[in-house]
Amino acid sequence: MPLAQGERAPDFTLPGSGGKTLQLGEHVGHKIVLYFYPKDDTSGCTLEAQAFNARLADFDAADAVVIGVSPDPVKSHDKFASKHDLTFPLASDEGKAMLEAYGVWVEKSMYGRKYMGVERTTMLLDREGRIARIWPKVKVPGHAEEVLEAARALP
Repeated sequence: MPLAQGERAPDFTLPGSGGKTLQLGEHVGHKIVLYFYPKDDTSGCTLEAQAFNARLADFDAADAVVIGVSPDPVKSHDKFASKHDLTFPLASDEGKAMLEAYGVWVEKSMYGRKYMGVERTTMLLDREGRIARIWPKVKVPGHAEEVLEAARALP
C-alpha cells in the first residue's frame, strides 16, 4: 500500500555504494530526498542519477540529502556510481522489504507481460522524517529541478 503525504517514513538500514550502510535515522534533522529507480545503468535511470548528481551542491545548500534506492546489488551500484561519477549514496534493497514498505515495488506491465518492479518514485522527507511530498510515476526530464525547488521551499 502506498505511503501518503504527512506519514512518517518507514525506517530502514540498507547496504550502500562505497561500502556504506545507509540508515534513514542518521539523516533525521535534514531534509531527505529518497528517489526510487528500477535499474542501474539503464537510460532513464542514468539520466535521473546524473540530474540529481549535477545539483548536489544545490541540494546541500537546501540542507537536503539525496539517496537513490533500487533492488540492484551493491556491486552494481558501485559500478554505476563509478562509471557516471555519482557522489551521492545508492542503497541496495535486494530483498525488496524497504521498497515494499514504501509502496514502490509494484506489478508493472510491458507489451502485455506482467512483472514486479520498481515504480520510479521520489519522496521528499521533512526534518522529522515525515513525507512532505511524493512524486509517483516520475518522468525524468526536469524532475530533479522540481524536487530541488520543493526542498528549498520546505522549512
